[in-house]
Amino acid sequence: MSGQAPILTVTLNPALDLSTAADSVIPDLKLRCDKPRLDPGGGGINVSRAIKVIGGQSTAMVALGGPTGTRLAEMLKSAGLQVLRLTAPGETRQSLAVTDRATGGQYRFVMPGPEWHMAQVAIAIAAIAEAALAGGWVVVSGSNPPGVAAGFEQMLTVRLKDGRARLLVDTSGEALRAMAGSSIPVDVLRMDSHEAEGLAGRPLPLRSDSAAFAAGLVQDGAARSVIVARGADGSVIAGPDGAWHAAAAPVQVVSAVGAGDSFTAGFVLAMARDWPAQEALALGAAAASAAVMTPATELCHADDVRHFYSQRVITRL
Repeated sequence: MSGQAPILTVTLNPALDLSTAADSVIPDLKLRCDKPRLDPGGGGINVSRAIKVIGGQSTAMVALGGPTGTRLAEMLKSAGLQVLRLTAPGETRQSLAVTDRATGGQYRFVMPGPEWHMAQVAIAIAAIAEAALAGGWVVVSGSNPPGVAAGFEQMLTVRLKDGRARLLVDTSGEALRAMAGSSIPVDVLRMDSHEAEGLAGRPLPLRSDSAAFAAGLVQDGAARSVIVARGADGSVIAGPDGAWHAAAAPVQVVSAVGAGDSFTAGFVLAMARDWPAQEALALGAAAASAAVMTPATELCHADDVRHFYSQRVITRL
């Protein structure tokens, strides 16, 4: 594939994802489960996996530690991903997703990961800045591990301020709140409707509400563009090119795991190809729609992404 700027994804808190199913999930009893499926997990890893599926290229910078980290590294290599390895301060975590066949509900158990210290955070920031290529994109996606204080993304933004690379952040919790109140703008900040409503302190029922909230964050200097994912109602972006909405495809949801990361993969790949922001939003929406059709951590399928993108509906807000 030609004409794509470099993409570096960053995963400080990866996980070995185990997914299985049981007839029903009830307390106190031994639950006989299906043979587990194992996948490399963590926001940035999933973004790189989905970029590869869609037909793009990226480098995944991943912090790994202990036997689980070694196993995860082998899985990433087998998946054909280009990996830059950071040394994590402890054993790489595992996570578990169990589907209840009786109800169709999915239970997700997420472990915290090893605790980081300030010196290790500084080493990671320096490594990211060194690996970021001029004119490329850096994607920070997923939760920060324990010990990585809110403000990590702003520190990284400062290190990248010489124009070496553009930064897309998809995070939550304290890290997201710190970014929303910051005057050090990242290039793209993504969140879902629940997170946006938490920041806004009010419901955002309409697309125009999400767009106005996103535009307010841009005006306040938190980011140059802000994306709010509205689930089955698609996604909204506000930025230098105005406010846009890209519709989600009307599909049956099998699993929402990885939908956000698939969106980010489609969006950043399109931006790395220098597409207009609204077309990047549509490719992200197509990838997210494709991802929810697949079970567990399987992410999106290329044919589905292409089909949904060909049927895209983009609206200026």
